[in-house]
Amino acid sequence: MHVGLKMLSAILSLGAGILTGGAAAGERPIVLKGGESIELWPLYFVVNCRSILKGPPVAEVLEGPPELTVTVREQKVIPRKVNCAKEVPGGMLILTAAKDIKARTQGRLIFRIIYQTKDGERKMSHEFDVTLLP
Repeated sequence: MHVGLKMLSAILSLGAGILTGGAAAGERPIVLKGGESIELWPLYFVVNCRSILKGPPVAEVLEGPPELTVTVREQKVIPRKVNCAKEVPGGMLILTAAKDIKARTQGRLIFRIIYQTKDGERKMSHEFDVTLLP
């Protein structure tokens, strides 16, 4: 396969993987009570339904309430958005609110996911309005 087509396939797969949570994940605010966690969407990077990850994806918070953490739980995932049927290495994106939230907090969460792939490092950024409740 031509390198350009290979890269395009990987980018399309990545974009589809990021949108797994559906449009609602990017349009509606996220609301969490103290101590709650939610799974946002599976993370993977595939070409022809084969992972090209060299390690698990990593989440990095760039801006947001300090009571909020974004992590990646390493696990095998099925890249359904790109019509793959078999599990591939990847992870689940997890958002967690601290247990000791004392007052309602609202803010903007900006984070990125870093993928180490066979074709180099790839970064994808995301933003959400978040509300944290005691």
